[in-house]
Order: sequence, then structure tokens, then C-alpha cells
Amino acid sequence: MEPYIIIILCFAAFAAGFIDAIVGGGGLIQTPVGLIMLPHLPVSTIIGTLKVPAFSGTSFAAFQYLKKVEMNWKLLITMMILAFPSAFLGSTLLTYVSNDFMKPFLLVVLSLLVIYTYAKKNFGQHKVKSHSTGTQLIYAVLISFVVGFYDGFIGPGTGSFLVLAFIALMGFDFLHASANAKMVNLATNFGSICLFMLKGKIIWAIAIPMACCNAFGGWIGAKLAINKGNQFIRIFFLVVVIGTLIRFAYDVFYK
Repeated sequence: MEPYIIIILCFAAFAAGFIDAIVGGGGLIQTPVGLIMLPHLPVSTIIGTLKVPAFSGTSFAAFQYLKKVEMNWKLLITMMILAFPSAFLGSTLLTYVSNDFMKPFLLVVLSLLVIYTYAKKNFGQHKVKSHSTGTQLIYAVLISFVVGFYDGFIGPGTGSFLVLAFIALMGFDFLHASANAKMVNLATNFGSICLFMLKGKIIWAIAIPMACCNAFGGWIGAKLAINKGNQFIRIFFLVVVIGTLIRFAYDVFYK
């Protein structure tokens, strides 16, 4: 492999880690670049390989959030335990069937999400819900299964969907939603990595240097998000969701 290919992939990994640490959606950068630069490899091998830097960047971002943001560990550990097998199942299904049929549906969902987030200026600015323990657990289980499966089966925008779920269902603000999303995203990435390792789909010579760059990007992005606060994260969230929308629109109408 030419050295310039690894260099470009590492730059993409850094940018993906930076964006993903703030609001999720780093796969919007990393995945297309991987597919373009590695056209000779099977798609499942590329996706499996890219899960390693995604996990690395999320780990470093999560560590930064853990130092500054208070967590409900009992709830969070429950979600992580449930998200792991969900992502594993989604990745297993991906090895047998195409996920293209989901993209028109996601296009509609993302369009509505952009409109709602832009129109509702106080969305995610403050903690607004105080659920009972039982209600909170029901929402946590739902988020873990649905978004975990989505990450394994489709992937792009998982972090953004987790942020949205924590805000809309759990009542978190953007900062706490981003922090908790990182921890759940760790579990979903690890679930997918386990499946792709068992299938022999990971090329470690590509995954390791990308993982280092993604981790550095994640570290910087998380520190910036913590320092700038909710309004900054909200703007970033809108930009990333619009990017996700454009990506799916391209897949539906042109690909």
C-alpha cells in the first residue's frame, strides 16, 4: 500500500474523531474516505477496519467527559451491557443482507430532525425531564437496543442519534447527552469489533495508525465541547445532522 493512502486515512481519522467527540457522526468523514481510498477491499473489511479507530477516538473522548460531567453509572452500565449484543447482532445481519432499504426512511427522519432542532431554540439547552426510575429504565433499554442495532447494521450518524435520544427521551442537555452517548457508543463499537474480528475482517496495519489519529482528534474535540458548552454543541449537532442528511440523500437518489 502506498504511504500517501495511510496519510490521507489518518487525516480523515483525526477529523472524524474530532467531530465524533462533540456530537457524533465521525463516520460521515471516515467511512467515505475509507471506501474511496481502499476500493480493492471488500466493504465489510473496510467497515470492520474503521470500527477500530472509531472505538479508539470514542474512548479518549469519553475519558475527557468523565473527568468533567456527572454520570448515572447504574443506568449507563445497563445501557452499555445491552448495546453490545445489539450492535453485534446488527453487524451479523450486515454480513448477510444489504442495508440500503433503510436509507429512504432515515432520509425522512433526518429531515424532520433538522427542522425540529433548528426551530426549537431551547432544544437540549437545559435538563428538562425528571423521569421515575422505571420510566428511565424503559427508555434506556429502548435506546440501547435500537441505536445499538443501528450502529452495527448501518453505522453513520450513530453518535448523533444517541445524543438526540438522550435529549428527547431522557431529558438531558447537549453536554450531558454527548457525554453519555460516548459511553454507549463505546459498547456498540466494541460489539461490532468483536463480530468483525471473529470474521477476520480487520486489517490492523490500517486500523492502528488511524486509531492513534482518531484518538487525538477525539481528545481535542471533547475538551473543546466541554469548554464551549451547550450552544456550541447544538450548532455542531445541526451541522453534522445536515451532513448525515446529505449523505443519505446522495445514497438514495444518485448512488
